[in-house]
Amino acid sequence: MSHATSTPSLTGRQLYLPRMSDCGAEVLAAAFRSAGLDATVLPAPDARTLELGARHLTGDECLPAKVTLGDFLKLVEAPGFRPEKAALFMPGSEGPCRFGQYGPQIRSVLHRLGYPDVLLMSPTDGDGYRQAGAFAPHLMRTAWRGVVSSDLVRKLLLKTRPYECVAGDADHAYAAALRTLCDALETAEPSPRAQLRSLLDTLTAIRDRFRAVPTRCERGRPLIGIQGELFCRMEDFSNGDLIRHVEACGAEAWLSDISEWIWYSNSAEGQRLRHHGRRWSVSMMQATLRDRVQRSDQCALHAPFAEDLRGYEEPENTEVILQAGLGYLPFTCTEGEMVLSAGKVDHFFRHGVDGIIDVSPFSCMNGIVSEALYPRLSQDHAGLPVKSVYVDGTGRDLTPELEIFLELARTYQANKPHARVYPPTFRKQPGVSALARETGLAPSLSLASSV
Repeated sequence: MSHATSTPSLTGRQLYLPRMSDCGAEVLAAAFRSAGLDATVLPAPDARTLELGARHLTGDECLPAKVTLGDFLKLVEAPGFRPEKAALFMPGSEGPCRFGQYGPQIRSVLHRLGYPDVLLMSPTDGDGYRQAGAFAPHLMRTAWRGVVSSDLVRKLLLKTRPYECVAGDADHAYAAALRTLCDALETAEPSPRAQLRSLLDTLTAIRDRFRAVPTRCERGRPLIGIQGELFCRMEDFSNGDLIRHVEACGAEAWLSDISEWIWYSNSAEGQRLRHHGRRWSVSMMQATLRDRVQRSDQCALHAPFAEDLRGYEEPENTEVILQAGLGYLPFTCTEGEMVLSAGKVDHFFRHGVDGIIDVSPFSCMNGIVSEALYPRLSQDHAGLPVKSVYVDGTGRDLTPELEIFLELARTYQANKPHARVYPPTFRKQPGVSALARETGLAPSLSLASSV
């Protein structure tokens, strides 16, 4: 169900976005501001978020539903909140995930609490979120460029932070990069070409800022692919700062991009159109054109990072992922992150990762289906360790189970069939004793398995 509003409805209103990820949400807000809309990102979730979300739900809902509702309720209970001046941005989905019900659920709770004047902007993946573009001619393209840019900045952070000489340097570079990127996105440019040039200049400066961070990039640190449910893998509060725990245990994380979901939404839209006999329709032509423009923009924005992100390349297109997972979960009759998770294992495997962690909310259908597939996927991929982590907002300590999993990853690393490709900044692999002294965890297990 869609609840997209029209341009006049947002006049004089402030648009609030949930903080699914700090970088992704901030660049999207900047894109809205570039279109003349007053957009801001909600503060990071906290214990109050969970308290408010749980108070107005039945308990059967997943963690992202609780977090997004709770954050919006924190907003409306704040002193001075004016519902007639507020609009909430809550995208949806037409697939099997409960994500498609977040918008109607939030609307229902707000009505019940006496806030019917709050507008809800809820584009869906049924048309590739094209409804969001009704607010300004170039909004969708600016937003897409922002998402791609945020993915790049996040990759720079995650490839730099585990190797920094001074703790905090990479985070400082990331915070400065995010401010610079948002400034560039919300600055009006005379044309899409001029905006692209400005973004390339900004991203090049961001790249150079990360290059200037003092690091000791030695080979041998385990590389762990992170995939699963989009919200929980991207939002630090919801996943209990999983990536920082992985890094603290002596590994490096490769996080699947936000743009991966956009590419999948484009592919799913085309599949639906073909299924309904609209292969040669105007809608298909629009979807194809949008896909080509987005691919051109992504290629241009990635160009300055060819050397820095060598070995971290994402699949050329979604079809590569879907075809890789076809023997485990047919994408022709199944939708959602589960089909991406099944196929992404093969991509991570061929790029030399030493293990994969799937992050999903407790009771998530996508996570449960994926977990059922992982033993076979692990067996078919030389025993690549795969671990499912379910999060529910209780804040449990993940360190003990991550330490055990990383022992399996180090054992697999010693005999994996696909070597990792490193960027040119990485030195030769240190001896086992040096790596053990640095991480505190030397290889010791002799059996790789799916966890």
